[in-house]
Amino acid sequence: MTANAFTSVSMDPLLVLVCVDHRARTHAHLHAKKRFGVNVLAEDQRAISEYYARSSESHQHAEQAGARFERTKHGTPVLHGALAYLECRLHTAQAAGDHTIFIAEVEDVVFREGEPLLFYRGKYRAIGAPVDNSKSKSGNHEGKNRATRDKAAGNVRRDQR
Repeated sequence: MTANAFTSVSMDPLLVLVCVDHRARTHAHLHAKKRFGVNVLAEDQRAISEYYARSSESHQHAEQAGARFERTKHGTPVLHGALAYLECRLHTAQAAGDHTIFIAEVEDVVFREGEPLLFYRGKYRAIGAPVDNSKSKSGNHEGKNRATRDKAAGNVRRDQR
């Protein structure tokens, strides 16, 4: 399934949220299992993105789109080749219209080098040139959250594959 919305919530504890349609198969799974994984697709995984964006009734042969999965020790599926993976344990759930907002604590993060697959304003896109931060009017906030980031980084590891 592709998420309607996914974002960070807190650095301490490390929390994220995902919004899931009540009709999605994943909705019942999240309530029952209280765990989920977030796979950040790499730029070469567009076919997988398109496959999971379709209705769940058509999800018969994920391997034809290039999707292969491994399982964590908790049984959560990890997409082979994903740029990053977050393993999450459900913290709270809040109904919001035709979706539920699931807030979860991130227990593990694995990432590898590469560029992410981006979908913005109805199109796949590439990351542009870096922004020159030296012209920022708001000042340098780099050091202010370093301790919180360092604490959260304790469960982050680089994939060496």
